[in-house]
Amino acid sequence: MTEPVVTTTRDARGVATVTIDRPAKLNAMSRAVVRGLVEAAAALRTDASLRAVVLRGAGTRAFVGGADIHDLATLDAGTAEAFITQVHRACDGFRRLPVPVVARIQGHALGAGLELAAACDLRVASTDSWFGMPEVRIGVPSVVEAALLPHLIGWGRTRKLLLTGDPIDAACAMQWGLIEELAAPDALDAAVERLLEPILASGREALRLQKELILAWENLPARDAVQAGIRSFRASFDSDEPRRMIGEAVARLRNRRS
Repeated sequence: MTEPVVTTTRDARGVATVTIDRPAKLNAMSRAVVRGLVEAAAALRTDASLRAVVLRGAGTRAFVGGADIHDLATLDAGTAEAFITQVHRACDGFRRLPVPVVARIQGHALGAGLELAAACDLRVASTDSWFGMPEVRIGVPSVVEAALLPHLIGWGRTRKLLLTGDPIDAACAMQWGLIEELAAPDALDAAVERLLEPILASGREALRLQKELILAWENLPARDAVQAGIRSFRASFDSDEPRRMIGEAVARLRNRRS
């Protein structure tokens, strides 16, 4: 049997790690990888015990080096739409997971790989990472989740990436706000863990409500976004999580004062 190109592991804390496992091909998004990502996201969506997801590429050379060039070479006007729609499904599946999704990035995050990273909630990268949208260099536009980039880095910087195809290094990506944390390669996993620590210390249901609300805010005018927040706040009290966690916080305050 063929080895899976996308694997999911779980730890006792409820953190799932999804790994794209084609290191010899820079973890390029072949049809098999895209299908594996869609299936992995679908399985995670129904996991009520899930607390967070880490998305990564195998090896040290790439998070995802882009769409597989050999698959792209087979496309024509009749098959291109179906292929890129599946790439969108893969990215959007992780974007819409009900828990925080962290992209662990080392090496190249190019094209579809950067789109997948942009679909995550948070991005942690090593100092040897590179980011780019080189599609115009091979005769096609950058599409699907490239539409998320202006919200992250602004229109001018998005235009520079998409219209020139030139990559940027990790320091520039940090300056632009494309990534949230930057670490040396040998400290990358520790940086991911530091980011997970406060997430795992937060309320399970509160985080799910917050994730849902953030996604809603992206498409709502300010007045509707405020009303959605009011409904979300009310919904949080459908469980005992606020009472329990607020009570614990009050008890900690009392202990500090005594």
